[in-house]
Amino acid sequence: MLSDALLPDRRGPRLKGLHLELPLDRMVKFIAVGFPLLLMSLAFAQEFSSGPPIRCFSPSNFSIRQAAYVDGSCWDSLIHHEQDELGQNKMKSLWPHKALPYSLLALAVVMYLPVLLWQYAAQPALSSDLLFIISELDKSYNRSIRLVQHMLKIRQKSSDPHVFWDELEKARKERYFEFPLLERYLACKQRSHSLVATYLLRNSLLLLFTSAIYLYLGHFHLDVFFQEEFSCSIKTGLLSDETHVPHLITCRLTSLSILQIVSLSSLTIYTLLVPVIIYNLTRLCRWDKRLLSIYEMLPAFDLLSRKMLGCPINDLNVILLFLRANISELNSFSWLSVLCVLKDTTTQKHNIDTVVDFMTLLAGLEPTKPKHLTQRVCDENP
Repeated sequence: MLSDALLPDRRGPRLKGLHLELPLDRMVKFIAVGFPLLLMSLAFAQEFSSGPPIRCFSPSNFSIRQAAYVDGSCWDSLIHHEQDELGQNKMKSLWPHKALPYSLLALAVVMYLPVLLWQYAAQPALSSDLLFIISELDKSYNRSIRLVQHMLKIRQKSSDPHVFWDELEKARKERYFEFPLLERYLACKQRSHSLVATYLLRNSLLLLFTSAIYLYLGHFHLDVFFQEEFSCSIKTGLLSDETHVPHLITCRLTSLSILQIVSLSSLTIYTLLVPVIIYNLTRLCRWDKRLLSIYEMLPAFDLLSRKMLGCPINDLNVILLFLRANISELNSFSWLSVLCVLKDTTTQKHNIDTVVDFMTLLAGLEPTKPKHLTQRVCDENP
């Protein structure tokens, strides 16, 4: 039974499915980067399917080629001419219509920069941390199982029952880890802040770029959001002295609906992403107590619970979040979770604190010294 509880050694390719991004971070990345690319493809598809994004009402005496020249010239300039209250000419640029697909591409590139920052500044170190910690946690669990096997062999070979109970008491109180590297490593990670600083910088940049999107939409798109028609002047260059060419020609923007859809959908999507990004930041302000309590069942493994009262904004908390995201790679977690559930159902009958206690009970032995042996020791040592 105890041999079945041992975890197999990982001797093949180590943890190929390791997740180096949290699920919510991955969702934010796909939406923040993929959504503007989707809108960009929509803008290009509308241009190819509906023809030119502008239609000008040229004079009736213009030929087809002259009308096409007017459309091209007005689309190149995209300047609206109007007169103010004092009768002076006033010009307003409508360039957001022309720059719409390229601004969406630039938005996707900018929103991908925090992802690149995390990928090159944090993922290499995080990958090595997770590989070591997952391996050591599984080894610590196996050491506990082998310790119970060792004590059972002592029980079978020794005729003195006190030897077994002395070994069991040592297993509860003393450190049976030959190299307590894991505890020291986790304590070192609690004093380190490189991972948490990179994670904070990544999400802060996302919030900063989202604020820049609001400014861009409010300053540039809002100014042309409702303007479907504009007055275009083509009396420039060789046509400036032509009397048969009107001074202003009215043009209609057929791509206005695309700009409105892009503006409203971008504002909605990135507004919905803001609470998710803020939630990702707030997770650094608390410990994952359930994950910590599960591994307190390991003998002499109380470093995490002892340090949990400190400030959670450190690399150890980030690693715990990624351990939770890679819980499928942590084979010992499922075994310890089952033992914790069973321990809660037996706490009224037995004093079970560690996996050694529970495995001893499952092996058919009492986890506490029998009363007649305790009384015998007291009689021998009055």
